[in-house]
Amino acid sequence: MPPPVARAQARDRATLPRSVAIVLSLVAGAGAFMLFLQFGWSDGLDVIDILRAVLILISSWWLAWGAVQGLMGLATDARPPAVQLDGPLTETVVVIVPVYNEDPVTTFSRIAAMDESLQATGAAGQFHIAILSDTRNDAIAAREKLWFLQMVEERGAKGRMFYRRRADNRGKKAGNIEDFIQTSGGAYDLALILDADSLMEGATIVEMARRMQAESDIGLLQTLPVVTRARTRFGRAMQFSAAFHSPIFARGLAMMQGRTGPFWGHNAIVRVRAFAESCGLPELRGKPPFGGHVMSHDYVEAALLARAGWRVRLDDDLGGSFEEGPENLVDHAKRDRRWCQGNLQHVRLLMAPGLKPWSRFVFFQGIMAYISPLFWIGFMLASIAAPFFAPPPDYFPEPYWPFPIFPQAETSKAIGLAIGVFGLLILPKFAVALNAAMSGRARNFGGALRTFASMLAELLFSSVSAPVLLAYQTRSVFQVLLGRDGGWPTNNRGDGRLSLGEAWAGSHWVVTTGLAGLAGTWLLAPGLVVWMLPVLVPMMLAPVIISWSSRPATSGLFVTPMDLAESPVMRRQREILAAWEGNMIAMRDIAPVAAAGERQHV
Repeated sequence: MPPPVARAQARDRATLPRSVAIVLSLVAGAGAFMLFLQFGWSDGLDVIDILRAVLILISSWWLAWGAVQGLMGLATDARPPAVQLDGPLTETVVVIVPVYNEDPVTTFSRIAAMDESLQATGAAGQFHIAILSDTRNDAIAAREKLWFLQMVEERGAKGRMFYRRRADNRGKKAGNIEDFIQTSGGAYDLALILDADSLMEGATIVEMARRMQAESDIGLLQTLPVVTRARTRFGRAMQFSAAFHSPIFARGLAMMQGRTGPFWGHNAIVRVRAFAESCGLPELRGKPPFGGHVMSHDYVEAALLARAGWRVRLDDDLGGSFEEGPENLVDHAKRDRRWCQGNLQHVRLLMAPGLKPWSRFVFFQGIMAYISPLFWIGFMLASIAAPFFAPPPDYFPEPYWPFPIFPQAETSKAIGLAIGVFGLLILPKFAVALNAAMSGRARNFGGALRTFASMLAELLFSSVSAPVLLAYQTRSVFQVLLGRDGGWPTNNRGDGRLSLGEAWAGSHWVVTTGLAGLAGTWLLAPGLVVWMLPVLVPMMLAPVIISWSSRPATSGLFVTPMDLAESPVMRRQREILAAWEGNMIAMRDIAPVAAAGERQHV
């Protein structure tokens, strides 16, 4: 562990960016609050005006918090740590790959490619690979065993690749990893935790281990995974946003996190002893969704490591870390439902003893990420109801004054507030695009003009799809609050295309909600219809948006660095997968011919 002075210096480095972010976001929220109060004061302030001002305060503060994080990320560059390891890597490392009802051919091809990439580094002797299966489907489990044996034989990996399937998948992924740490963790110094769709360069894995060995106080080192191999319009837009904007926002996040960094559950390396001593997760009292096993375990494990004095760090300079994402909006909403339940469950942990203040704030941010739409919906509903609570106009407020006094028009303040809120959403993205053009980073995304066009297209698509996502997210929050457990559904790994009928089946209730909102606004507050259309029209067109965005992308937009220069491990994984699938097809073709020949011989 570092001496107290070193720990204090590390905290001090995070104090300034945290303070700046908090002050700037609060100022933005307070400004929106005061501007709306002035708007409401024009026809007499009432309780609904105050309620709407408070809702605007909270919502604007939250938007400003995200904007400031992105702008802070532009203030610095990604840099490797000052401390470097001299000498060979001596720490023993296990690469953990939890699987749950996944296609073993695709998953194991990733493992084979990573193993080959590790072998090329010359340090592969320090690494083992453990596949931890929680698969409940016996047919898939049988294929896992078959393909594991084939991979071991093909890679010559006997004694350094292992597979085990749990009979009881208690605790889901977190319980799977915890079980391995308890039973086999003593054989290793470090553990690289992946997801089934994770892919990492061997050089990156070795570099992570070297950084952990060089700084013995680090309990967890998180990389920034890059979303890859998206094919649909939705997937490509999300992939571009993740590649273009996320590194900047992650850098701002890392500046504020300090020693209490993030853990996103995968593509991160942990110190086994620290993890074993600090990260045992309790089963919360009561039934899901707020009881049972901890779903968003990664945030909690990072907080527990920090509580024990270990450093949790995000190294955004590390490349060669990849993952895959949902290919359509419905699959995204299904995954988001699980995250929503996990984050809201953190209400039970906000006051857990001994946690660092910033860890508690991270829990609060995770909760806010899902309940923030409720504040916007509350504001819209309060605005519709406002005319019924407003006092009647008084045109003769001054006694004995014979001429009427009309309320001052405050439309300009309402427009200014709308522009300010929209600015909080788009300003960071425009700033990132300008920085990319000036720094030359845009070359990796197809050049400055194509990058700017892609940014505008992504901004337009996210603006149109945001009300649909808001509807799904709001439903998820209410489901959790009403006690409905969403469980842990299997991720869909297909091509993602949805027909209009399938999109309608998954979003008809969004259309109904949009129509009801339009009718209610028209009847109760017709003056607000124009202001509500940007929200209600996308909801009414949800099936069209979902189906259209799930189709293959054909434009030249949304280029990412991986499109221009494919990572070696990605290329090798694609080749291995093609070879394996070719062998499967050949075996299916040969089997009937062989059987016929055998019958003829008999």
